[in-house]
Amino acid sequence: MNIRNLLLILPVILTLSCQEQKYADALSPEASMATFDLHEDFVIELFAAEPHVWDPVEMVFDEKGGAYVVEMPDYPYKPEEGKGRGRIRLLKDTNGDGMVDESVIFAEGLPDATSMLPWKGGLIVTSAPHIYYLKDTDRDEKADVKEVLFEGFFENNSEAQITNLRFGLDNWIYAANNGQPGDVSYLRKPEAGKISMRGADFRFRLDTDEFELESGTAQFGHTLDDWNNKFFTQNTLHLQQAVIPRRYLERHGHLSSLNVNLNISDHDFEMFQQTPPPYWRAERTRRRNIQYQEQKLDRVEHAEKYFTGASGGTVYNGDAFPEAFRGNIFTGEVAGNLIHRDVLVKNPNDPVFTAQRAAEEKTREFLASTDPWFRPTSFAIGPDGYLYVLDFYRQHIETPVSIPDDLKAEMDFMYGENHGRIYRIRPKNESERRPATVDLSKASTSQLIELLAHPNGWYRSNAQRLLLEKGAPENQTSLDDIIQNHETPQTRLHAAYVLEAWGLLTAGHVDTLLTHTHPEVLRHGLQLAERFPPLKPTIQKLSAHENATVALQALLSLGNHTDKESLETLALHLAKRGENRWYRTAILSAKGVTEPIFLTALFEKAGFGSTEDTWKEEVIRETAYILGSNGEKKSLETYTQYVTKAGEAWQKAGLDGLSKGLKKHEETKPELKVFLDALAENTENPAELLKLITSNL
Repeated sequence: MNIRNLLLILPVILTLSCQEQKYADALSPEASMATFDLHEDFVIELFAAEPHVWDPVEMVFDEKGGAYVVEMPDYPYKPEEGKGRGRIRLLKDTNGDGMVDESVIFAEGLPDATSMLPWKGGLIVTSAPHIYYLKDTDRDEKADVKEVLFEGFFENNSEAQITNLRFGLDNWIYAANNGQPGDVSYLRKPEAGKISMRGADFRFRLDTDEFELESGTAQFGHTLDDWNNKFFTQNTLHLQQAVIPRRYLERHGHLSSLNVNLNISDHDFEMFQQTPPPYWRAERTRRRNIQYQEQKLDRVEHAEKYFTGASGGTVYNGDAFPEAFRGNIFTGEVAGNLIHRDVLVKNPNDPVFTAQRAAEEKTREFLASTDPWFRPTSFAIGPDGYLYVLDFYRQHIETPVSIPDDLKAEMDFMYGENHGRIYRIRPKNESERRPATVDLSKASTSQLIELLAHPNGWYRSNAQRLLLEKGAPENQTSLDDIIQNHETPQTRLHAAYVLEAWGLLTAGHVDTLLTHTHPEVLRHGLQLAERFPPLKPTIQKLSAHENATVALQALLSLGNHTDKESLETLALHLAKRGENRWYRTAILSAKGVTEPIFLTALFEKAGFGSTEDTWKEEVIRETAYILGSNGEKKSLETYTQYVTKAGEAWQKAGLDGLSKGLKKHEETKPELKVFLDALAENTENPAELLKLITSNL
């Protein structure tokens, strides 16, 4: 080769060399597993790999023990109309050695399919903008029924679309929507109209044809614990709790904010990553930090060791792990190539959880890999009680629109699309692996009722779902006995919700739950008591319960009532407990908070006007907002009567809330504009302005 030709090809050689250094290539499943640094009490083994699974994002075991996997080969691009390549595979272990050796395509051509839930012999599947019901009716292991259940969900970002279907303890099916917009309708009940999804997640029931908004803005990682507490993931916030269900927040429709998301991590964003950041992320971060410095912004971006791709958070409620791991939440970090574990702690004096690192993981992760292709997107609990890890296994996992063009030019976002792994994590000290073989499809009603007490949550949840699907038998006295006498609190609740699904739950059943000592049994008893008006005195009594979880739920449930006694009780508790954000929100969401009776009780019976603590200013501001938004003159006059007698700080807080609430009426009541303009320009005499605005409503 002459020197001229060498000089011509040298830049190409150097470019290829640089690219090889920038981005590692794939490893075999065995080589990748060798890079895992796992908690010393566990072993990890291969369950499935290519060619039997590609691009896995979620797996479920149905009642027959069948392992169905959603594959997302189109990620990160949106497929053309009618050309989606999303698949659902049924994985098979034909020789019983614990590894998948065969797979069947159950369904394909699904754009952006991301999650599934077994239902009546088929699968409910999220595939934006739809939720489908797929079923194999001719027993060839391929779906021949494809029904659109819901339509209208957001579909313009594969990382933030409808996903993570979860069957709840309360018989509702919950889904993550990331707060994305969309006008959603239910095709089995078109007369129900559409709901606007912006700012919320979603829940529905196919047995009762109900659907509604739910609190939280879960991205990809949405999980319910044994008690139906909801936790979720959003990229940089690896664990949040949705503290108050949406149905309570919408009762009068005038709260200033419906955001009840709470970051419950006590260790914030730090993680112990063993892989260096990929070249594109490090370079993008370097450029952004230069921009922040030039703009004199008090902001620093991190390229590593901080959560940026948290995904698939899952409560472990199996029975194979040691007791200390029950109720822990496992979260994948697809950018950091690791699995993080949180231990949930509940203080009886606080209605929310705290997520902590385990003592042995203060400076490490439950699992961390040095393979940059390891992308743990989600998890599943099997009938064997083990934790299954889904590894998307791609060279790159990121939305291309967020990467500068010059860096993007060196990246092939589809590289590795024919890879995928699923691992099984089990305790190291087991003498032999538990089998996952099971078939509940032929179980009798009595057998399913017995499984409501199984130590593995997979059995309990599936038994409850199957009992719901089967419908009520002629005799169900065994459930009465479980509610009254069973030693396991979870089992009592499963039994109660089976009766609820069958339409056989009585006030007597609920009253029994309300005498239990476990706070979560009491919480669910209170929610169910809302259906039985004679139980209102018990709800009212429990609002003073010493346990914060019970007290918060009692106040939420009491807020459905608008009688004088209930409103006075709520007012007393607002004055006593309102410093806590969650009690304050619970009470101010009550139906009757806009009634003069409540306002009078707040100031006269609860003595709210006697002191001017800072937190009380916030109550004054929010109450004023609610009343201004509601626009009922009598209530505003009552409120003004008391606030104008309070200190100037309260009056200003009241004006601030009132002006913001009244802005909702600018179009319907244009005469208010002159007073709102005056308010914006002059707050020297807030008491007079309050009276003036109220008198002109």
